[in-house]
Amino acid sequence: MPRLVLTVIGDDRAGLVEALAEAIGAHGGNWERSQMAELAGQFAGIVVVSVPDDRADALRSALARLDGLLDITAHPGADEAGGPAPDGWAELHIDLVGNDQPGIVRDVSAALARHGVSIETMHTERRDAPMAGGQLFEAHIVARVPADTEPVAVRDELEQLAARLLVDLTIG
Repeated sequence: MPRLVLTVIGDDRAGLVEALAEAIGAHGGNWERSQMAELAGQFAGIVVVSVPDDRADALRSALARLDGLLDITAHPGADEAGGPAPDGWAELHIDLVGNDQPGIVRDVSAALARHGVSIETMHTERRDAPMAGGQLFEAHIVARVPADTEPVAVRDELEQLAARLLVDLTIG
């Protein structure tokens, strides 16, 4: 069954997920996986949906009718579920916390890209620093290291970056 990857955004209010789920269900779709959150007053998410081939266009039309409630874009997805990483790719868990400052995500993602590391998931947030005042930035990243890349080299570069940014880094 074909998959659609839906990007969803709208003013946060009750009933948004229900309206989306109703449209998907009414067209024989199956809600497979999602990540959703309220961010700065907006409800935003990504949803993977499988839908019978002969009903995909009708589902797209139904989603378009939710305009005004949600802005939805449907992208074609892979026919098979995510599955494991390519042979030999190691999984890397990165947790980072420190005083918030511009450029943390840019610098960390650039370091990973230089080594060909692929980010699978990344969750970030800013929160109040409990005792020191100011804002803390937290990032939790799951990434895949290619078989031909030395994980120690990735770790070394991230540790040097953490020292420069004055952030705590845990790599597992």
